[in-house]
Amino acid sequence: MYEENVDPMLMAEMIQQEIENPDEKMTEEELQGIVSSEISDATTFIDEDIGGIRAMATEYYQGQPFGDEEDGRSQVVSMDVRDTVQGMLPSIMRVFFGPENVVEFEPNGPEDVASAKQATDYCNFIFKRDNPGFSILHSAFKDALIRKVGFIKYWWDESVEVKAESFTGLDEGSMILLTQDPDVEISAVREYPMPGIQQPMNEAMGIMAPMPMMYDVEIKRRTKKGRVKIEALPPEEFLIDRRAKSIDDATFVGHRTMKTVSELVAMGYEYDDVVDQAGEGYEFDTNQEYQARNPLAVVRGSSNPDPTTRHVLYVEAYQKVDFDGDGIAELRRICTIGQSHKVVKNEIVDERQFAAFCPDPEPHTFFGMCPADVTMDIQRIKSNVTRGILDSLSQSIHPRTAIVEGQANMEDVLNTEVGAIIRMRAPGMVQPFNIPFVGQQAFPMLDYLDDIKQNRTGISKAAAGLDADALQSTTKAAVNATINAAHQHIEMICRIFAETGMRKLFSGILKLVVENQDKPRMVRLSNNFVPMDPRSWDAKMDVVVNVGVGDGTVSDRLNMLTMVAGKQEQIMQLAGFDNPVVSVPQYTNTLAKMLELGGIKDSQNYFNRLPAEFKLPKNEPKPTPEEILANVQAQSIQADIQKKAAELELERDKMIRADDRERDRIEQDGILRRYDLELKYSTQIQSAEINAAIERDREAEKQRQQADQAAIDAYNQQQAYIQSVQAQQPEIPNQGM
Repeated sequence: MYEENVDPMLMAEMIQQEIENPDEKMTEEELQGIVSSEISDATTFIDEDIGGIRAMATEYYQGQPFGDEEDGRSQVVSMDVRDTVQGMLPSIMRVFFGPENVVEFEPNGPEDVASAKQATDYCNFIFKRDNPGFSILHSAFKDALIRKVGFIKYWWDESVEVKAESFTGLDEGSMILLTQDPDVEISAVREYPMPGIQQPMNEAMGIMAPMPMMYDVEIKRRTKKGRVKIEALPPEEFLIDRRAKSIDDATFVGHRTMKTVSELVAMGYEYDDVVDQAGEGYEFDTNQEYQARNPLAVVRGSSNPDPTTRHVLYVEAYQKVDFDGDGIAELRRICTIGQSHKVVKNEIVDERQFAAFCPDPEPHTFFGMCPADVTMDIQRIKSNVTRGILDSLSQSIHPRTAIVEGQANMEDVLNTEVGAIIRMRAPGMVQPFNIPFVGQQAFPMLDYLDDIKQNRTGISKAAAGLDADALQSTTKAAVNATINAAHQHIEMICRIFAETGMRKLFSGILKLVVENQDKPRMVRLSNNFVPMDPRSWDAKMDVVVNVGVGDGTVSDRLNMLTMVAGKQEQIMQLAGFDNPVVSVPQYTNTLAKMLELGGIKDSQNYFNRLPAEFKLPKNEPKPTPEEILANVQAQSIQADIQKKAAELELERDKMIRADDRERDRIEQDGILRRYDLELKYSTQIQSAEINAAIERDREAEKQRQQADQAAIDAYNQQQAYIQSVQAQQPEIPNQGM
C-alpha cells in the first residue's frame, strides 16, 4: 500500500521499479540446497583434511604403535606427547581455577558498578555450580593441547525435566488439587475407603451418604527450568568452512551430533519426520578421529527393534545467507536432520554460541598448532633410538648362536633357561656370537632430543623441580630464571585461552541470562544468599581477563601484598584513616587477597566485609597557629582572673578573722578592766553604754562586710558572663606553647 497524497508520477515510477526488480524471497528448497552444500564441504574439510592429523595426534598421545614394528625386535613407544600435555595441563588448570576470577566484567558507566560485580559473581556461579566447569575446561584444554583446538558450546536450555513421584493416603481435596496442576500427569491411581470410618447416613433423604475415599497416586511431574548449559564438544562434531579465520567471521559454522529419535521428539520435532530420517548405523563409526579416541565404541550392528532408539544425524548450522531477499546476508540458525540434511528449523540469530581454544593460533587461519604437533616427530625419533638401545642390550645379553647342523640337540640350544645343558656330539659344535652393548653411545642423542622438546614446549625437569641433578650447584637466580622461562610458555597459552575462548564464553553467558532469565534467582555466594536479577544489567559490559604473563608465582605475589599491607598500615598510622592515599576498604581488600592467594577463598571467616553504609568518623579540623595562640591567651587571662579572685577571697577571710580576734581581745580587756575598777573603787560600773558602743562598731563592720561581699558577687557575675560568651565560640584543643 502506498501513502495518500503522493505525486502520481512518483507512484508510477515506484510501481515500475517493483515490476522490474521484484523482492524475491529464497525458497525452502534453495535454502536446503545451500545448507546441504556447506555441510558437505565442511564435513570433507574436517574429516579428511583436519581429522587425519588430529587422529594421529590422539594415537601418539595414547602411545599407539607406529605400524612399522618388526617381530623379534623392540616395539617400545616413547610417550613424549603425553608427558608434555600432562606437564602443561595441571599448571593451566590451576591458573583458571585459582583464587581469583579469571574473567570479570567492567562497568560501562558509574551506574553499572554494582551490576558488574553481581554479573561477575553470577556468571562464575553458573559456570562452576550450574555446570561442571572444571570438567568442561579440562576436556576443552586437553583437546586444544592434543588436537589443535578445543570447543565449548553454550546455550539457554529450556528442556523439560520429568520426575516420577508417588503419594499415599490422599484425601479428595488433595487429589483434586493434584489433578488441577497443569504440570502433573497422573500415571496410576488406587482408590479405597477411608479406614476406621463408618458409612454416614443422609437423614434428610433417608439414604446412605457416599463413603469418604482415600487415594494412592503415582504421577509424572514436568518441571521447566531455564538454565545456561555449557558443554565441551568432541572436536569431530564441530564443523566450519575451510576459508574461515575465526568463528565470528565464518560463513558457516555447525555442530553435528547423533541423537536418538526419542531425544529429537523431546526437542519438539515431529515423530514421523524424525523416523523417516533415522539411519541404521552411527554416523561416527567410520570417522577416523572418533575411532582413534574411542576404538571400542564402534558398533557394527544393533539388534534393538525399538525405533525410538535409532540414531539420526542432527546438524545445528549457523549460516550467513540472504533468506529474505534484501541483498544482505544475515546470520541464521538452521537445524537439519538425516543424511539428506532436511531443514526442520530456520530462525535469525545474532551470535554463534561456540567458544574455541587454540594454544598456538596461526594468524589469518582458524586451525593453528598445538604441543602435540611439535612433539610427535620427537616421540617417533626417541622411540626408534630407544628401540635400538634395547635391541643392542638384548643382543648383548642373549647373543645369537651358531651350531653345526646335526651335531647338537636343537631343543637344548633353543632352551633359554639359566644353566641349562646343551648336548653336543663333539666339542665346539655350538658357538655364541658375542656382540658388545653399544647403546650407551645413543644416550647423548636422547638428551639432545629432550633439549629440543624443552625449547619447543618450555617443559623441563628443572622447571618442574623433579630432577635434583638439574638444580645441583645452581644459584637461586639461575633456578628462578629457568622456572620463569618455562612458566612463560604456559602463561602465554593461558593468556591466549583467556583472551579468546574465555572472553567469548563469558560474554555469551552474560548475554544469555540477560535476554532469557525472566525472574530473580536466589543463589548462594560467600555463605550468603543473594538474589540475582540480570534483567537490568548491561549485556555489553566489557570482559576483563585477569591472567597476566610475568606476574610471578603465588609466593612472589603474596610477598608483594605483604609489603603493600605494611605500607598501608604505616600510612594510616601517620596520616589517619581519612588520608588521601589509602582507605580502610583498600586495606581490607589487601588482607582478603592475601588469604585468597593462600588458598582460602572465603575470607569472611577471618575478616568481615565492610558494610555498604560504613563511614569513617570525621576528625575535627586541626586549629591554626593563630587559634592556638588566642586559646592560650584566653586561658592565661582566665587563670589570672581566677587567681585574683582567690587572693581577694583570702584577704577578706584574713580581715574578718583579724577583726574578730581584735574585737574578742577588746571585749576581754574591757571585762577585766571593769572588774578591776569595781574592786578598786568598790562601785558598780554600768557596762550597757560600753556594750552599745561595741555593738555599734560591730554593726558598722557587718555593713562594710556586706558591701564587700556584694562587690565580690558582682565581680563573679561578670566572670560568669565572660565564660558563657567563650563557651559559645568553637572549642579549641588545649595545647602547650
